[in-house]
Amino acid sequence: MKNNRKVVNIIAEVLKYVILVAGSVFTILPFIWMISSSLKTPAELVQVPPALFPEVPQWLNYKSAWEAAPFARYLVNTIIVTICTTAGVLVTTVLSAFAFSRLNFPGKKTVFSLFLATLMIPGEMLIITNYETIIKLKWIDSYRAMIVPWISSAFYIYLLTRFFMQVPESLYLAAKVDKCSDFKYMIKIMVPMNKQAIFSIAILNIISSWNAFLWPLLVTNSQEMRVLSNGLVRFQTEAGSSTELIMAASCILVMPIIIIYLFLRKYIIEGVTRSGLKG
Repeated sequence: MKNNRKVVNIIAEVLKYVILVAGSVFTILPFIWMISSSLKTPAELVQVPPALFPEVPQWLNYKSAWEAAPFARYLVNTIIVTICTTAGVLVTTVLSAFAFSRLNFPGKKTVFSLFLATLMIPGEMLIITNYETIIKLKWIDSYRAMIVPWISSAFYIYLLTRFFMQVPESLYLAAKVDKCSDFKYMIKIMVPMNKQAIFSIAILNIISSWNAFLWPLLVTNSQEMRVLSNGLVRFQTEAGSSTELIMAASCILVMPIIIIYLFLRKYIIEGVTRSGLKG
């Protein structure tokens, strides 16, 4: 029986690693294909059977892609929008989470339930109402149009509220006995004790803002206000698409986020696992 159990355990362990390796390959393969395609010639992209790697890497594709559109301006716009949106999200999330987790006010449970209910509304449904609001405020083709509608997130507020509720209530009562204000308690106690969660929220929002495509495209008209993700449209013409340049531009867009994730992935994992969320 012991030998059978050992065999079963070994088989289970092998299967686990086979599944993990297979999943990793399927996850990484699209990125490898994107980088490989960005270094190919147009003829290599359409050859049959396709080749995974180019015979001679065409590094000039990156130069051509960078010069085909004002990517320097797109990069500046993307950085501004990402930083401002993330800063706004952190401020509204921390303040809201503290209010829901520690303060007592009329209708607290009702308001929090309404926040949770908004999570069931598809994001696409908000685009129409937000766009109408931006038009009425005459914010079209401005940074405000790309930043203000996204400085709050019901999901992030819910996530951080769960973290704040894990902090013992006795700390808050002790702080009130010492005549500590709510704001000071939040800054000195709650924020440092939940810095992993706040850091995770910041990283996730940076990734989301950096990759935003549809909303910046809707609320901007001039090339000077476009972001990096919108620059990919410049490679599509009536005569067709320059796939190798699209892939090169995609690498330029994606690589900063990949680098950020590789260096800061442990904070994302810690924040999500500590929250008790799965998936």
